Amino acid sequence: MTAAWEPRPPADAEGTEWRPALDVPPPGQQRRWTVLLRWLLLLPQFVVVAVLSFAAFFVTIAAWFSALVLGRLPDSIASFLGSVLAYQTRVSASAALLVDRYPPFSFDAPDYPVRIELRATPLNRLAVLFRLILMIPAAIISSLAQAGWFTISWVFWLIGIILGRLPEPVFGATAAVVRYRMRLTAYATMLTPVYPKGLLGDAPEAASQPAHSATRPLRLSTAAQVLVWLFLLLGLAGHLTSGTIDYDEAGAGAAQGAEV
Repeated sequence: MTAAWEPRPPADAEGTEWRPALDVPPPGQQRRWTVLLRWLLLLPQFVVVAVLSFAAFFVTIAAWFSALVLGRLPDSIASFLGSVLAYQTRVSASAALLVDRYPPFSFDAPDYPVRIELRATPLNRLAVLFRLILMIPAAIISSLAQAGWFTISWVFWLIGIILGRLPEPVFGATAAVVRYRMRLTAYATMLTPVYPKGLLGDAPEAASQPAHSATRPLRLSTAAQVLVWLFLLLGLAGHLTSGTIDYDEAGAGAAQGAEV
């Protein structure tokens, strides 16, 4: 299983707050033809993710009511939502060119190089009650980062085809966006009580811990952090441009209506 649900403490051995973890191997050589056709090859996976996300939406509603009553998620609901999140993350990592290996059509993928770790911990009922409101700032940040990454993803795609791998700054910045999205989804679905953080990499105290993978801890170079900021700025610019275009079109339509 990529998500473990046996009871565990909400903090690590040093007492610091524990967040959902993403494990991705270091950037390595990839087959250029799979990079070239990556999104085409993943079309069946995108369909599966859409179906699972639809089902997870309704399960999340049940999870919200359960968490309000119990102060935690029932094991069956937590296991399903955790498995869906693990599946989504594997597909996202592959689509973002973080790994070359094709994700399996299975919830249980112990041999796949992309893994997440979730810890079943008690939930604050008040935070659960206002979860939709509390998650708005993180959802905006994640949306901007993803939009910005998508805007220049064609550059990363060309780099992957030419080099057969992603340079470290591109890999790190992309992994940060994927991890932040995973943590936001875990928070939104009550899989964790911890607010999503770490878009610019892990804090110094966490980054000093022994490495389990290339993303745990996630140590971003200065170039990678600059790329993350670029994602956010591009996402914001795209949002503002889109809003301006929509406003102009609406204004033009209203003016034409007034003339008629």
